[in-house]
Amino acid sequence: MNHIFKPADILLPKAVPTENWCVVACDQYTSEPECWARAQEIAGNFPSALHLVYPECYLKTTDAKSYAAQINKTMKQYLDAGVFRELKNTYLYVERTLQDGSVRRGVMMALDLDAYSYEAGSKTPIRATEGTVLERIPPRVEIRRDAPLELPHIMVLIDDPKRTVVEGIDPAGLTPEYCGELMQGSGSLKGFRLNEAAAKKLEAAIDALPVRDNLLFAVGDGNHSLATAKACYEELKKALPPDQAASHPARWALVEVVNLYDDSLRFEPIHRVVFRVDPQELLRRLGEYYDVSKEPCEGQHIIFVAGTRKTDLWVKNPPCNLAVGTLQKFLDECLPQIGATVDYIHGEEVVERLCADDSRAAGFLLPNMDKSSLFETIALDGALPRKTFSMGHACDKRFYMECRKIK
Repeated sequence: MNHIFKPADILLPKAVPTENWCVVACDQYTSEPECWARAQEIAGNFPSALHLVYPECYLKTTDAKSYAAQINKTMKQYLDAGVFRELKNTYLYVERTLQDGSVRRGVMMALDLDAYSYEAGSKTPIRATEGTVLERIPPRVEIRRDAPLELPHIMVLIDDPKRTVVEGIDPAGLTPEYCGELMQGSGSLKGFRLNEAAAKKLEAAIDALPVRDNLLFAVGDGNHSLATAKACYEELKKALPPDQAASHPARWALVEVVNLYDDSLRFEPIHRVVFRVDPQELLRRLGEYYDVSKEPCEGQHIIFVAGTRKTDLWVKNPPCNLAVGTLQKFLDECLPQIGATVDYIHGEEVVERLCADDSRAAGFLLPNMDKSSLFETIALDGALPRKTFSMGHACDKRFYMECRKIK
């Protein structure tokens, strides 16, 4: 299957410290604007990836078109000013030291968008792990449609229990390309360029992976960014002759490939906080929608948070295999009726703080899932409910470092 992945022409900042250049994925800290304000302070007057992305924290307070126009303008300025150096035809081996000291390993490469789909029931070799929130794509399309660059926070998983692909790379004989700390105590980052022998070994190891139901790559993080790349490429295919579309750089997307079995990769639930709601009214509606017990019983366990109080709930005879799917079904139907909004929160402590600070907020804490069942579940059942899991805390998410030209 090596036609669906390849080395990429990767751009790296020439002389900017990683602490100033790198910034966390745009879909983090969506209810914590103070984190993004601090990122602005740290970026300072340096060229920074912060000025090339649209933090979702600002989606409701800024105009998407003008924000996108400013991002595209900055991208062109950075290119014209010689901010970047280019590594041609390159695989990059990446080591990310997380906040707790563990190390996550991955490889930067380009994936073929013709081999990817986020549609339910897809049988493509590259697939979404979770349902796609379609309304989150248009603001990103506004940026990418005219952008000369892409910056990925996409992490794509491979099912490699024998650890033959990423873990088979020895960085000792490779050329280091960057090394440095990340802002706000989020760990550090190293990147090494694969030589020809290491690249051939990597490609052979990927080709040798067992494939279930035609599934080779599963999008772990950044599904909406990859879906945006797909949407923009499909627009191009309609506007260009087939041969030009097939050879266009936008056909490919830069991603980091990580082994599902990487020891540092921890699947954590993504919780829900509902705003502009009477918590007790929401709880009453949940009890009318499902058969809910406050006593332990057979069913799916969810913890309801209101103020500083937590209430254990068990949903009997749930309609979905996972508690997150059962809860999301209720929220999708209920919230439009009562004019409430929902945010997807990484970290139990953040849910507790948001609910304690806002009397018209209510939270739902969800249980975790076993990551070893991920590929089998996708192959058998299709994508999981949207926002089912997160790979680690917000501070451990992928930071923007590498860029690639898409025009």
